Amino acid sequence: MDVQELLDALRAITGPGRVDAGSDVREEDTHDEALTARPAVPLAVVRPSTTEQVSALLALADTARVPVVARGSGTGLAGGAQPLADGIVVCFDQMATILEIDEQNRVAVVQPGVTLRDLDDALRPLGFVYPVHPGEMRSSLGGNVATNAGGMRAVRYGVTRHHVLGLELVLPGGQVLRTGGKLVKSSSGYDLTQLVVGSEGTLALVTEVTVKLVGRLAHHATLLAPFSTLELLAAAIAPVLRAGIAPAVLEYLDAGAMGAIVEEAGIELGVPDHVRERAAAYLVVVLESSRADRLDEDTEAAAALLGRHGALDAYVLPPSAGTSLVSARERIFFVAKALGADDIVDTVVPRSEIPAFLARTAQLGDAYGAIISGCGHVGDGNVHLSVFQPDGRRRHELLEALFHVARDHGGAVSGEHGIGTEKLSYWLELEDPAKISLMRRIKAAFDPNGILGPGRLLDMPLPQAGPSSARVSQRPTARR
Repeated sequence: MDVQELLDALRAITGPGRVDAGSDVREEDTHDEALTARPAVPLAVVRPSTTEQVSALLALADTARVPVVARGSGTGLAGGAQPLADGIVVCFDQMATILEIDEQNRVAVVQPGVTLRDLDDALRPLGFVYPVHPGEMRSSLGGNVATNAGGMRAVRYGVTRHHVLGLELVLPGGQVLRTGGKLVKSSSGYDLTQLVVGSEGTLALVTEVTVKLVGRLAHHATLLAPFSTLELLAAAIAPVLRAGIAPAVLEYLDAGAMGAIVEEAGIELGVPDHVRERAAAYLVVVLESSRADRLDEDTEAAAALLGRHGALDAYVLPPSAGTSLVSARERIFFVAKALGADDIVDTVVPRSEIPAFLARTAQLGDAYGAIISGCGHVGDGNVHLSVFQPDGRRRHELLEALFHVARDHGGAVSGEHGIGTEKLSYWLELEDPAKISLMRRIKAAFDPNGILGPGRLLDMPLPQAGPSSARVSQRPTARR
């Protein structure tokens, strides 16, 4: 099958206006938000509108041995949606319908292109919330499933896999199957739902997601606690969690990260100069409750507890300032990008290891001539780092050393961004080869011809055949 035959077959499946090729490919479809990946124009970007179309697309691609990359909203930071020049991108923005909100069973059934903002807007009047907020409300549920997205609220609510009850999947070759459902528990065979969550589009394409919901709590308070050292801040985490306060957000920012987001957002936090000058790091604690009086009690208890465990002070922010601070923290990637960060990485360690890990990170920054600014979900040990080192070779060596340090402290390469294309070399070097071998066998069982997501998560060979004629024209792939 040559390129034109492939394009004609794709258009026959999806109908007119749903297949872009060559100069018609939109610039935003040539990359995700990974800072280190080079944009690429694929053979085609296809926008199916039904599961039946996805099935036909994968049957065609599997027969023709054409690589397929899934794309949600393109907000990923690890190159997971990075196109292949000789492949197809299946973009799910035309499958963006909330199919059902089942109030009795407290679940929502959605297509993969539904964004977190879409779902939140639909749930708010009903008093429910889908509590996984990875920091970008434009991100899609399908993309969240692919990466097992987390976010600041994971300390209380967990990550995506804790809320996904069922999936509709399309396998290479076109077979459609369902896993799980509205059940909250099952001990019936292998859990294929959880196997696909976090698989980064390498096992199957998700065409429907069933997620569980929780009640939306009406009352919120934000505490800001500056600490003179990160060690003191980290030591306060366990007492907060033991106290039964159950914060919705437990976030740390070093002084540099806090200064950057406050300036960018124009927030006035009311921290006196003499305190700010001594603060090396800040703890942001968001509390929520169904009752205002209980929230007041928890806020007072949390402030007193933080004071006993080394905080320079504890400030209860006005509601508008608290909301603005959390929103600004969620958008710190864009602040770091505007400031010229050369990479944004996440890694995860046991929360007790955060001070030691960040101390070693600072030493590595000095050794490699880099500026490293950090923040993270200190309640679950997920550290996010903005790395400023324009020399690609030195930056690679720095990140290699940094991920080794994370492993040595009991951690892993990624806590929530995923591996994608950009962290693949680090992941393969650090992970147990026996586990990688097992994952490859699982991959082969789902995708024997290797068409789904080549070059991400697992270093699998490209399909052996593909379109045989000259490529359609491409735009230059200038570095972003």
